[in-house]
Amino acid sequence: MSMTLRKSLLGAAVAVAVSIIAAPAFSQSASLANPAALTEKAPAAYKVKFDTSKGPFVIQVNRDWAPNGADRFYNLVKNGFYDNVRFFRVVTGFMVQFGISGDPKLSAPWREARIPDDPVRQSNKRGYITFATAGPNTRTTQVFINFGNNTFLDSQGFAPFGQVISGMNVVDALNAEYGEGAPRGRGPDQGRLQQEGNAYLAKDFARMDFVRKATIEN
Repeated sequence: MSMTLRKSLLGAAVAVAVSIIAAPAFSQSASLANPAALTEKAPAAYKVKFDTSKGPFVIQVNRDWAPNGADRFYNLVKNGFYDNVRFFRVVTGFMVQFGISGDPKLSAPWREARIPDDPVRQSNKRGYITFATAGPNTRTTQVFINFGNNTFLDSQGFAPFGQVISGMNVVDALNAEYGEGAPRGRGPDQGRLQQEGNAYLAKDFARMDFVRKATIEN
């Protein structure tokens, strides 16, 4: 895979969508400003419910698939990181990507909060969720859900840590009109998203779907 594709999988940021109805604001843990404090070990298996602008879907995470990825995802969800983030890159037939805070003050520390790679124990099949990466040991907060069987990603170190177990029809329905990010597509510019956060997308990407709230289910 080319470095360009790797970097694009690390992706652009989370957009602000005023998706007809303005996205609600959610309180987030103060600990999010300090990534080093969020290192709790995840359960062996856990479920995460995503309430989105298109409806709900549920992901089951299996820690033994990718322990470092599962732990990071657990801490991010538990502390509200994904609440109110945008599905900023939706490429039909490939994947949907999300996972940079709409608040630039949170984006900045997490860009440097990299976790070690996990061995690839599962394939990037339809409905499987994986951390994006730009190279060895560069995973931070961005994740993607595979729309198709993207097995070519397996040899590149993209290690799935969970899968959608309900609501894949919701994932399939996420707005794909913006497609790839700039400059290759009509989607958001990665640099501006990192620097300006949700405010950048309010005007030009108003129909972008978003996460209302992500919750760990008991």
